[in-house]
Amino acid sequence: MADYEAPQREHDAIPVPSERLVNLTHLVYGLQAFGFVLPVTYIAAVIVNYVKIDDLRGSWLESHFRWQIRTFWWGLLWTVLGTITALVVVGYYVLLANAIWLLYRIIKGWLRLSEKKEMYVT
Repeated sequence: MADYEAPQREHDAIPVPSERLVNLTHLVYGLQAFGFVLPVTYIAAVIVNYVKIDDLRGSWLESHFRWQIRTFWWGLLWTVLGTITALVVVGYYVLLANAIWLLYRIIKGWLRLSEKKEMYVT
C-alpha cells in the first residue's frame, strides 16, 4: 500500500498523503486529547510522531506532526515547571494556563486537519 497518492495534476510537486496517513494524524490528535484522562497516551502520541514523521516529509501533514511535537515538548516543560512551583501556589496557575494552552493547540490543529489545511508552526 503506497503512503502517497499520485498528485492531482502533473505540475503538483507536493505529494498528496494517503487517507491512512490522514487517519494516523487524526489518531495522534485523539491520543493527545485523551492524555488529559490517561497521560501515557500523550507520550504514545509523540512516539508515533517521531516514528512516522519521515513518512510525511514533503506533505502538508508534516506541518501537523511538527505542531504536535512542539505542543508535546512545550506542554511538558510547563507541566514540570507548574508542578515544581505548585509548592508556592503559583504553579497551580501555571498548570491551569498550560492545560488551556494544550487544549487550544489540540483543537486548533484538529480543526485545520479536518479542513485538510496545512498547520502553520508557531
